[in-house]
Amino acid sequence: MSWKKLSNSQIAWRVAQDIQDGAYVNLGIGFPEMVAKFQPAGRHITYHTENGVLGFGRAPEPGEEDWDLINAGKKAITLEPGASFFHHTDSFAMVRGGHLDLAVLGAYQVSQNGDLANWRVGSKGVPAVGGAMDLVHGAKRVAVMTDHITKDGKPKLVERCTFPLTGVKCVTRVYTSLAVIDVTSAGFVLREKKPDISMDELQDLTGGKLHVDGAVGDLDVPRIEE
Repeated sequence: MSWKKLSNSQIAWRVAQDIQDGAYVNLGIGFPEMVAKFQPAGRHITYHTENGVLGFGRAPEPGEEDWDLINAGKKAITLEPGASFFHHTDSFAMVRGGHLDLAVLGAYQVSQNGDLANWRVGSKGVPAVGGAMDLVHGAKRVAVMTDHITKDGKPKLVERCTFPLTGVKCVTRVYTSLAVIDVTSAGFVLREKKPDISMDELQDLTGGKLHVDGAVGDLDVPRIEE
């Protein structure tokens, strides 16, 4: 194996570069929460969390947490000027009303037609679909960030999901440890890939067919200490 995967922090950095100034964004529980850490300087992004906060900021330094201020993943947050609090019901009204520009979620699987599976039944899975089922159909765009393959080397980008679905035909872009891929009517369209992996190697690690529409950019990210 001549190629090396991006770290979780590097994937989060790459996602952050694409979030537009002025966007309203929900970051999913766990891995996607890292995106806020890499918000580009000078870019204003308003983060939303399902438990009822709009306008939270970076995570506090260790020892400076206020545990009355948490996100949906029960992680401590800070507040930006103008932040607001509201009822859980109002929070989901924002989601379902189409007021979010982007939702960033993790995934077990993404199918080539944009279906998302990010929960599963069983002792080791996320025990319920939660608010993700609202986010994937309420947000204007849905981006997924994930490792390209499972720990045992199986593709996470597949022809058809085998885990319970979170949403149908909802994913617009996937950021993986090896590539950036759009999900279109044609299926998986490769936009960027790590320079050290060949097209054939990447295809072998992808369950659905990769299409190329124009030039494929290099997925170059800075070195980031975990």
